[in-house]
Amino acid sequence: MPEPSHPSETVARAQAGADAEPLVSPVDDRVAGADPAAVDADADGDGAAPDAPMAPSPRSVTLSIAVLVTLLLLTVLVFLRVPYAVSAPGPTRDTLGEVDGRPLIEVEGTATYESTGELLLTTVSVAGGPGYPVTLPQVVAGWVSSARTVRPVEAVFAPDITQDQLDQQNQAAMTSSQESATVAALEELGYEVPAELLVAGAVEGTGAAGVVQEGDVLVAFRGEPVESYTALIGALDTTEPGTTVTLSVLRDGKPLDLDVVTGERPDGGSQLGVFIDPQFDLPVDVTIRIDDIGGPSAGLMFALGIVDHLTPEDEVAGEVVAGTGTMDVDGAVGPIGGIRQKLAGAERDGADWFLAPSDNCAEVVGHVPDGLRVVRVATLAEGRDAIEAIGAGTADDLATCTG
Repeated sequence: MPEPSHPSETVARAQAGADAEPLVSPVDDRVAGADPAAVDADADGDGAAPDAPMAPSPRSVTLSIAVLVTLLLLTVLVFLRVPYAVSAPGPTRDTLGEVDGRPLIEVEGTATYESTGELLLTTVSVAGGPGYPVTLPQVVAGWVSSARTVRPVEAVFAPDITQDQLDQQNQAAMTSSQESATVAALEELGYEVPAELLVAGAVEGTGAAGVVQEGDVLVAFRGEPVESYTALIGALDTTEPGTTVTLSVLRDGKPLDLDVVTGERPDGGSQLGVFIDPQFDLPVDVTIRIDDIGGPSAGLMFALGIVDHLTPEDEVAGEVVAGTGTMDVDGAVGPIGGIRQKLAGAERDGADWFLAPSDNCAEVVGHVPDGLRVVRVATLAEGRDAIEAIGAGTADDLATCTG
């Protein structure tokens, strides 16, 4: 028997025995053991060698490199940090509601009353500050969104400030805001809130510089006892700028009279040029539970929440009212930042009404979301009147930012 011509046939015969038929037929013997690719390439049976693979053209190589470089650049841009800050609507909190099953505002030492409706404090979420850098896609999204604002980061945050320092500043501002709101609310309701007026320093270039000292305790103004911070503010309101006034203080526990020339206050009346750190003696205990929000701009809504809790009337009466504004202990409502984002956040969370500081009205006009009605307020008393009118359904004549 002749030797088989292909290794695969040899293996097949050895396994099947000498008398077995070959597993590869004579017809296919010419391709036994051949590369399958070569078989397919010569399927027409002409016996010609298969074509060699074509080399890529310079154009296709250039295109491939360009696509790869573009993808790499896009990847870099997606993660590239840029020196901008993006302000967006932040969360809201109901000052008549609860936090973890407990009232956000809790008052002890006097009667409190149930309320319906909501008084929403509004916030702004800012990305791009220390510890929270933004990427180019976030900035682009901010540019195209009517509810967001993009600004250079240095226009929003102080240079070289750290995240810890920023958190401390915001927390200190929130604590001060809660205290001022509590005092203003209690005095709005007729409580007397005595305070020790501790001098924290003097403003350089004023009549008090070099006269008062840190640690002095102010006890009288122009011969009249001063027992509250509000009383001092009221006395300065009626004093002509440039007047020499006598301040009676306790220095190291000893009485001392000091002569100070008052300066002019931008909104009228006089200013002493003295930093006062009032130590309030609250007639009731007020606890405000809010740990995840900082800054001073919730003062108005804190004060209105306290007023609502301490009055038998249901001021809001089922309505959802949002708002913002700083609160001084004398009841003055001050301007805040991010009013446009706060308007958008209020509308998003179901508010029908919004209380805006009078000094922010220029920023409000033209940026009020559909369905939201804005009322301008300059004092806590005006804010209280507003929520009472809203709850009573008589709010059509309230002052707005356009009239």
